Amino acid sequence: MILSAQLSVDSGDFVVEHLTDSEEDHNLIMGFVAGKGADGLEGYLKSCALDDEISGESRTYLVKDSVSRALACYFSLRTCLVPLALDSETFVTMPAIELSNFAVNEQYRRTQKKARKIGAYVFLEFIIPIVRHVADIVGSKWLCVYSLPEPGLMKHYKSLGFRSLAPDDEAFVYSHVKPKYDTDCIFMYQSIEKSEMFHPTQT
Repeated sequence: MILSAQLSVDSGDFVVEHLTDSEEDHNLIMGFVAGKGADGLEGYLKSCALDDEISGESRTYLVKDSVSRALACYFSLRTCLVPLALDSETFVTMPAIELSNFAVNEQYRRTQKKARKIGAYVFLEFIIPIVRHVADIVGSKWLCVYSLPEPGLMKHYKSLGFRSLAPDDEAFVYSHVKPKYDTDCIFMYQSIEKSEMFHPTQT
């Protein structure tokens, strides 16, 4: 069988490239500055992203200004399973794709007017097409993220279509698959499909 799903990830202002696509990436990455409270995201890109690429644990993408080639932001994606309890003894798992890292380069944001809403732009123009492309080939129902517990950031994710699980479902997820480095983060998700076949209790 021949797979024929097509994917376009370029736009007029920005281009997205895989972490290892260009020789210029090392210098761009070393100059990346994450926002306040996002030191972990900066550290991941500089110290861990390449190792995860090599091991196959995650894929990281760099979003660059298509004219200046400046690094505007980056994001990482990986597959995961989200467990949800049906009753006290049984549970189901939802196949999902995790947006495991997502950060804007503050140096780029400070100097470029077009970077004002770049997070939402990159999510809609690059992340969603990649996620749906993967879902066309491999079964997956949700896109999920562990958000820092900051009201402004959670509000931003909600504006992008993410929502929270009911407290009991959330606790079940945390007790089974929550990464140690995301200890203080809040699980959020959205359906990859336009219509949800499985609809857990939402808050």
